[in-house]
Amino acid sequence: MAEPEALGFEHMGLDPRLLQAVTDLGWSRPTLIQEKAIPLALEGKDLLARARTGSGKTAAYAIPMLQLLLHRKATGPAVEQAVRGLVLVPTKELARQAQSMIQQLAAYCARDIRVANVSAAEDSASQRAVLMEKPDVVVGTPSRILNHLQQDSLKLRDSLELLVVDEADLLFSFGFEEELKSLFCHLPRIYQAFLMSATFNEDVQALKELVLHNPVTLKLQESQLPGPEQLQQFQVVCETEEDKFLLLYALLKLSLIRGKSLLFVNTLERSYRLRLFLEQFSIPTCVLNGELPLRSRASDPEAGVARGIDFHHVCAVLNFDLPPTPEAYIHRAGRTARANNPGIVLTFVLPTEQSHLGKIEELLGGESTAPVLLPYQFRMEEIEGFRYRCRDAMRSVTKQSIREARLKEIKEELLHSEKLKTYFEDNPRDLQLLRHDLPLHPAVVKPHLGHVPDYLVPSALRGLVHPRKKRKKPSSSKKAKKAKTQNPLRSFKHRREKRRPTAMPS
Repeated sequence: MAEPEALGFEHMGLDPRLLQAVTDLGWSRPTLIQEKAIPLALEGKDLLARARTGSGKTAAYAIPMLQLLLHRKATGPAVEQAVRGLVLVPTKELARQAQSMIQQLAAYCARDIRVANVSAAEDSASQRAVLMEKPDVVVGTPSRILNHLQQDSLKLRDSLELLVVDEADLLFSFGFEEELKSLFCHLPRIYQAFLMSATFNEDVQALKELVLHNPVTLKLQESQLPGPEQLQQFQVVCETEEDKFLLLYALLKLSLIRGKSLLFVNTLERSYRLRLFLEQFSIPTCVLNGELPLRSRASDPEAGVARGIDFHHVCAVLNFDLPPTPEAYIHRAGRTARANNPGIVLTFVLPTEQSHLGKIEELLGGESTAPVLLPYQFRMEEIEGFRYRCRDAMRSVTKQSIREARLKEIKEELLHSEKLKTYFEDNPRDLQLLRHDLPLHPAVVKPHLGHVPDYLVPSALRGLVHPRKKRKKPSSSKKAKKAKTQNPLRSFKHRREKRRPTAMPS
């Protein structure tokens, strides 16, 4: 029996303006979640859908939401402008992504559909002004939406028709349970709702009871991560903790892993330890600290560094620490190989962690008996010559240096905080004391460690790797001569992108 033909966007009865936006985005056909969810949503059904990160689930709810709003405005009775759609997400970054996607899809109907993002706490005044104009769709985190509801700058009881809860499996774990329960008291009794999640857990089941009415559940028969032709997944067994640092140093310094990399660890302290360690070798690294997000959003769970940050073109995810749960592995791995881009996941494993790794592989493999995480073919004896340098760097990263690194970051956040700007204007002495406080020295960086002598490069790798060398600044006469003779196209073509690994706590 022949397989039924896949349903295309053009067969879904969508507004021509939405179809044009879809074409502009380069989407020739819907993804599996879009193909299944959009028709059901257009029929007015509540949906509980599980789809992996990067599967196109934002468009799976945004397209029917826009279609229903456009249809209502075109055919329904004239009614007062009001907020009809609400999108709840666990992080500010996800709110920006959702708003951006909805606006791209509404590019040809921007006069009819307006979208507002109210997730940034520091923009409350401007948000109130935007909400007074009653946009059609509001996107935000539960705490910000609840805040506007309590201040009466947002009213939904008489107007809301569509509710979306995106990344539903994270909302309770991010501490939004009480806010959600309070928020739902401000909603009408009848509305259409979509719950989108990467996993189905107890929190999602609890939300289902709170939000959905006789929903259709979509548990799509697809892998929770891309296939091996797009995403390569490896494991490497490190006998000791020191071996993990040694291997990471060699992989990055010898450019065996290139492009943008995300390094995941299990605690914030480990993030700083790893950053200070890599800086010893002149490998530029930044820490994504959920306690200190952008613009001094200290201790704000909505900063969401564990998941919800859509880094573009991440080439590799390195699990420096083994993920605590199989679901955490999926969320980490989902940061690479997005859309049609290739990616690599490399997981460092200690011998005592192999049983836990087996549970992760069991979830990933499903009914298949083939291994999902392939052994990473790397001989540690080849990089033994780097061990003394590794130990030297590890000794430099003390508890005191980690503490000072964190204090230095806090100090920088205080000095550049928009929230404290007025306070410092009224109390200039406090600002001067902060600026002239004793300098902090997170760790002593030894310049010689940034250079890799040729004799240390393993013989098997010579000619294949190109350790980054520090260039000497040419004299002004040499610069002028080089500018005349060098072909600018060739120099640009052969210029290598600067790597900046990012250390992230889960």
